[in-house]
Amino acid sequence: MTSPLTTGLINGRFVRRSDLDSALRDAMFDMLQTHFSGVGREPFDADLNEKNWVILLEDDGGALRGFSTVLVYEDRSLGRPVTVVYSGDTIVARDWWGSPALPATWLRAVRHIVPVQEREAYWLLITSGFRTYRFLPVFFRRFHPAVTGGEADAHILQTLAHARFGNRYDASRGIVTLRHPQVLVPELLEVPERRTADPHVAFFMQRNPGYIRGDELVCITRIAEDNLTAAGRRIWTSRSGQP
Repeated sequence: MTSPLTTGLINGRFVRRSDLDSALRDAMFDMLQTHFSGVGREPFDADLNEKNWVILLEDDGGALRGFSTVLVYEDRSLGRPVTVVYSGDTIVARDWWGSPALPATWLRAVRHIVPVQEREAYWLLITSGFRTYRFLPVFFRRFHPAVTGGEADAHILQTLAHARFGNRYDASRGIVTLRHPQVLVPELLEVPERRTADPHVAFFMQRNPGYIRGDELVCITRIAEDNLTAAGRRIWTSRSGQP
């Protein structure tokens, strides 16, 4: 299944991981290598094979400009069945950082894939970069951890993180240390001075100072229309791009 969504200058689509061909997998790996140090092909393939959906961002010529891998699964560790959307490798080419294509395609994909009207659903996100963390306040009203609070979701995060990551999750810091941590290349590690004034960026840096060595901050938000910001709701309710 492929559902095309055109946003700005990039075409976003979501596909089943099983539908990826070898050329796309190679392009994804090559892109990850240009942004992160210590990326090995075997760990990349193993992580990708665990996912069941992939979001692809391509230019008008069909060249890959970004992607995000996604695992949608059922979890019962909270004592009730919930749907978890777990984001894996995520990258957008530097020339396209200003494009809203990735979050727009992600939200629309989740709306089509996840039965949010039938079951409680959460986005379980791990991130070693402030740019990905910034998606949360832009599109969701409440999430955890957050400078504005959201502590009511702390128990849900702890439970789902322990179930997902086991002893790789340090609950005292809210950090996951992956077996094969990915560290941003040196030129991308520095946070632009203008961004440090952003309270959400400053909060991320305070909560995850180990991002420089690939530490991943674990985040959670409930996927539901009433938890979306105005920007998120505009995308969620859009009729474009539906299969």
